[in-house]
Formats: sequence, C-alpha cells, structure tokens
Amino acid sequence: MNRNTMKRVFSALGTVASVGAVGLLVYSSSAAREPFTKQELADQEKALLAAVDHGRDLWHGSLPSMSTNGLACGNCHPDAAASNPHTFPKYQADLGRVISLRDMINWCITVPQGGKALDVNSADMIAMEAYAFYLYRGTKIAPGLATEQTPPVVVEGGVGYSKKGSGVGYDRESTGENR
Repeated sequence: MNRNTMKRVFSALGTVASVGAVGLLVYSSSAAREPFTKQELADQEKALLAAVDHGRDLWHGSLPSMSTNGLACGNCHPDAAASNPHTFPKYQADLGRVISLRDMINWCITVPQGGKALDVNSADMIAMEAYAFYLYRGTKIAPGLATEQTPPVVVEGGVGYSKKGSGVGYDRESTGENR
C-alpha cells in the first residue's frame, strides 16, 4: 500500500471513529437515568428531616453534656432565631477571627451554656446545623441583626426549652406536640 492510500484509510477510520463516538455519546445521554429516583429523593428527604428533628431536640436541651447551667441553645435562640446560619462563615469579634457555624455553636455550648463542645464532625453537630439551616431556607442575607428574630420563650420550669412547637419556621409544619 502506498503512502497516499494509507493516509486515506487512516482519515476514513478517524471519521468513522468520530461519528461512532458522537453516536455513542448521544445514545448514552438519551439512555441515562435521572440522577435520583422518586424513592431515592424521598429517602434522602426523610434522612434530612430526621437530622433536623434530632437537631431540634439538641437545640432545646436533650443532650445533658451540652450544658452545666440549665441553658439550651433554644433559650437564647428559639426557633434558631438570630443564629443566621446562612451568614457563615463570618468574622466573630469575640473570637477575633472568621469562623464557621460549627465554631459558633461550640462557642455557645462552652461559654454561655458551660457545656462540653461537640465534635465538629459528629452526627450531633451535623444535626444542629441541619436544624438551623432548615429553619432559614430561602432567607435573604441581611447585614446587622436578624430582622426575622422571634421573641424568646420563657422556660416555666425544668431544664432547657419547651418541646411544644411554636408554629414558626420548621414548627409551622408540626402538630405542636412533643416531637
């Protein structure tokens, strides 16, 4: 085979390979499934809401090691009021540095509550963040103090925060019964 014939053969093979690759790409794209099935999405939402529920319980005092003085996150931040998770990371003047929401949660646990900090990678910390972020879904970031802050709920007796739903944010969807 001479040199010109070989060039034509290789050129034709290259064209066939290119057309084949495009065809394969089109076929595989049309045959690809959606990223998640409806059942997978339902399972994912169920897992998220379980974390949100666990975070709500922790936020309102269900883990005794988070406090030595009877305070819970919900005493100062009912319904995660003024926690503004959507504004983190941000500069925190008390600590003199930029911090994450996890750092802020642990500061609140160890300083005002006098409790033991959570492991920042624990399921409990993820649940705390899930609860705070879930309540703030869709909230615009506003500078300064939170304009959407809810008033505090006075604790009548006992440790922590009442388990009764407040009807605000995530609790709007609840029955108001103990969760």
